[in-house]
Amino acid sequence: MSPAFLHNPALMLPTLVVGLFIGSFLNVVIYRGPRLWDLVAGEARGSLAGPRSYCPACKKPIPFGGLIPLLSYIVLRGRCGACAAPISFRYPVVEALGAACALASLAAFGPTPAALAAAIFGWALIALAAIDLETGYLPDAITIPLITLGLVVNAFALFAAPADALIGAAAGFVTFWAIGRAFEKLRGKEGLGLGDAKLLAAAGAWGGWIILPFVVFVGAAATLLAIGLARTFGKRAALDQPVPFGPGLCAAAFAALAAAPRFLIGP
Repeated sequence: MSPAFLHNPALMLPTLVVGLFIGSFLNVVIYRGPRLWDLVAGEARGSLAGPRSYCPACKKPIPFGGLIPLLSYIVLRGRCGACAAPISFRYPVVEALGAACALASLAAFGPTPAALAAAIFGWALIALAAIDLETGYLPDAITIPLITLGLVVNAFALFAAPADALIGAAAGFVTFWAIGRAFEKLRGKEGLGLGDAKLLAAAGAWGGWIILPFVVFVGAAATLLAIGLARTFGKRAALDQPVPFGPGLCAAAFAALAAAPRFLIGP
């Protein structure tokens, strides 16, 4: 943990607030993005930048007071103020994760450019994980820029040497691409999509090749745990249905990057 984080707790409140509002914007990306990118059926209204957020049930614009992260969900008791339709629990969860990501980045790197970059990486991963859970897709509109940005920040060796980042991006993609093709030949159906390969490439571009074994192992373990919990609590999915691997990979990738100063680089 960064000494600056421990000795300057005044940094925590603004970081928390910024993280909450970024999380609120991520909810816009998660809902509108797949519709704008033709990943799912549904009306694509405007763009990610506008119009104002609206209730998916009654289509009425949400008043500004209803856009306050977390607090508005609590005050409204999880229902639209206009039509009383239930608001998805995903909204406060993503807002809380946005804040947690910002605080974790500050704790790991202190008030530095690395903390901002790590937070951006984490926020993108939150959006990817939620979209994968809801649609089964990891959109190129996020994964490709994330790979590019990782290579750019590591051109300055922010998290990994430039060569390690390039090797990590290439190895991440090729590893999952090869596993996916082998599974498809053996089982006659897709096991890992190219979205997963691009996501692992992004992890390698940001953290270098050294974090890839951790990301794959922990991501797989988290996915298996989630499947086990879902089946235990009565949400047993058909065995022939694809299981989203993205959320587990996203959690592992951010954990690896945030832990890098202590476990990969040294105290």
